[in-house]
Amino acid sequence: MADTALMHTTVLLDEAVDALLGGAGPTPAGVFVDATFGRGGHSRRILERLGPDGRLVAFDKDPEAIHEAARITDARFSIRHEGFRHMAELPERSAAGILMDLGVSSPQIDSPERGFSFRFDGPLDMRMDTTRGESVADWLETAEVGQIAEVIREYGEERFAGPIAKAIVARRAERGPLRTTSELAQLVAGAVKTREAGQNPATRTFQALRIFINAELEELQAALEACLRVLAPGGRLAVISFHSLEDRIVKQFIAQHSKEVYDRRAPFAAPQPMRLKALERIKPSAAEIEANPRARSAVMRVAERTEVPA
Repeated sequence: MADTALMHTTVLLDEAVDALLGGAGPTPAGVFVDATFGRGGHSRRILERLGPDGRLVAFDKDPEAIHEAARITDARFSIRHEGFRHMAELPERSAAGILMDLGVSSPQIDSPERGFSFRFDGPLDMRMDTTRGESVADWLETAEVGQIAEVIREYGEERFAGPIAKAIVARRAERGPLRTTSELAQLVAGAVKTREAGQNPATRTFQALRIFINAELEELQAALEACLRVLAPGGRLAVISFHSLEDRIVKQFIAQHSKEVYDRRAPFAAPQPMRLKALERIKPSAAEIEANPRARSAVMRVAERTEVPA
């Protein structure tokens, strides 16, 4: 297997680690969580900064990420082959900081056999965890027109979702189901009449199907809720998003929990205290974007867990 750690350029590397460890002192101790290990860029930098009493727990669904994590021999590090919603299983108030990088890693995108990209011909898979679940090809083989259109419209914000869905089902009836990324990309190109300059017609459809088949937005919601339970008071939450659907969820979640909540049914009762304090919103620098164009759409939001009343 290629050295995937060297093939992948981690976005907002120093900014994310600084945000995560910023309140933990010069030799951070406690348990920190890299909720999306990927190819380990953030984890390795966190371990460089952690004090001897610090611990790092990572999560990832991708078997190749687990293989890469095995290269880290630091006794302070451990990884779980699970999605980050499983952070909820960690002890309450046990984490001094949690980092989520919601991007798809370059090795995933650039591996034809994973089926994430229309730039390569490969099986139409797109599963983050190739050991379980249904592939995109399997789902498209039986899904109805309305279901396909809804997924592409909701998760890809694709205005031609209807024509694309009809083309997929028509192709299935005439010549059998779609099995490769090239077949899907060509079909979408024929159904999309106009597209923004420089964007492949299949971009939004591929994004939508990947998000759907991996239940990415549902898992993000569950993971954010888990963070409220797992973060210790003063613990940092840093989330890097790469498209508007993810960032909207993160932004709204932080905003929702960054204010006191009054119960209108009990106007004289004490309000539910705020549970998060929004700290900052960070974008990659112009230099980082020039060096790594995939960083262009990234945005990181940082919040801190407030004191939890006894």
